[in-house]
Amino acid sequence: MIIPSDLMFTDNDEWIRVEDNVGAIGITDFAQDQLSDVVFVEILVSEGDTIEQGDSIATIESVKAAADVYAPAGGKVVAVNEDLSDVPETVNSDPYGEAWMVKIDLSDASELDSLLDPEAYQEHVEEQE
Repeated sequence: MIIPSDLMFTDNDEWIRVEDNVGAIGITDFAQDQLSDVVFVEILVSEGDTIEQGDSIATIESVKAAADVYAPAGGKVVAVNEDLSDVPETVNSDPYGEAWMVKIDLSDASELDSLLDPEAYQEHVEEQE
């Protein structure tokens, strides 16, 4: 299982990569593996929306289950990955790259302090397995 060192994580298996106060958000390799083959992704927010930490931002359906995706931090949505509705399997093949779901302009960077660093997330995953 891959856990990139440049990300922060939630205990619900979302990740955020922050560059210049903009955070890209998606689900982890562990989450996509647990879901199995992803067949549907619906992004629930639009560009220009303001979201808060913990808001539901997407729904993912697989052959095994359905899951909500929650915002690891709050801010203004500056981009939505529209491609995922056409190629939802990208969540399985590239969870930390092309399968980002939304990008936000962070409203409060201190919210990131409540997230798990890669080492803490690794421990969290090991407890779940």
